[in-house]
Amino acid sequence: MRNILIIGTNGFTGRQLLNDLSIHKQYNVTGCSLHPDILPTSENTKSYHFIETDIRDEVAVKDLFKKVCPEVVVNCSALSVPDYCETHHEEAYITNVTAVEQLARLCEEYKSRFIHLSTDFVFDGKIDENTGQLYTEEDAPAPVNYYGFTKWKGEEKVAEICSNYAIARVEIVYGKALPGQHGNIVQLVMNRLKAGQEIRVVSNQWRTPTYVGDVSNGIQLLIENTANGIFHICGDECLTIAEIAFQVADHMKLDRSLIHPATTEEMQESTPRPRFSGMSIGKAQTILGYNPRKLKEVLMDWENI
Repeated sequence: MRNILIIGTNGFTGRQLLNDLSIHKQYNVTGCSLHPDILPTSENTKSYHFIETDIRDEVAVKDLFKKVCPEVVVNCSALSVPDYCETHHEEAYITNVTAVEQLARLCEEYKSRFIHLSTDFVFDGKIDENTGQLYTEEDAPAPVNYYGFTKWKGEEKVAEICSNYAIARVEIVYGKALPGQHGNIVQLVMNRLKAGQEIRVVSNQWRTPTYVGDVSNGIQLLIENTANGIFHICGDECLTIAEIAFQVADHMKLDRSLIHPATTEEMQESTPRPRFSGMSIGKAQTILGYNPRKLKEVLMDWENI
């Protein structure tokens, strides 16, 4: 059995990965998070171990590695709210850079494969969306907000320190969230429309929406693959946030008239975001055999996921 350590398992993507890996007998899975396990024992099979750990605590993280002796470490944790990062620089840097550097050094010490999740927000979004050109792993990062800056610097630490690693950039991940987890655009739109509430969504920001189950699958492919480097683990279609909302309404037979598109300027967002951050998955498709689903396919099967 391979010892797998997943960091950030109370989060949306981390919990999905924890659940998916725990059913495989070839993995001995340990999850960790800053707070106690989000699911009490009565609501899960406990086919994994859980250790409450603050990855910003150097002593605690060293103790975690000593207990687990991981062959693979997957870091799903981050301070990922752009508005918060913009006003809490020190906290964002410690979580997204300093703690990641510590994890990378311990992975190198324990000869662990380090899979670190990053984001499309490392890009500035200045590729012209009219050309249909998507960002590849070869494009240079140029973040427009502090969150993106810290994630970029975290990527650099991993690449500098680790001899066995993969950086998985994910983008606008969606699916069914558990109580206590951050919401996501698809679930937010669905909940608001079901409640008969109006919702404003930005109409001129393009993303590649990604089903959380596909992120989990992509990470599993990276666990079994020995390739080093950056991989875009996201969806295969580029949509505006407004287009995502309208697809949710149409496929779930909800009232699309409650959706009110607005431009970035009209939304008056306090933190700058890339206008266009669609990412190409060509590398992941070729090297890993990664094959994500389209949003409409996931929505059609929503009740079964």
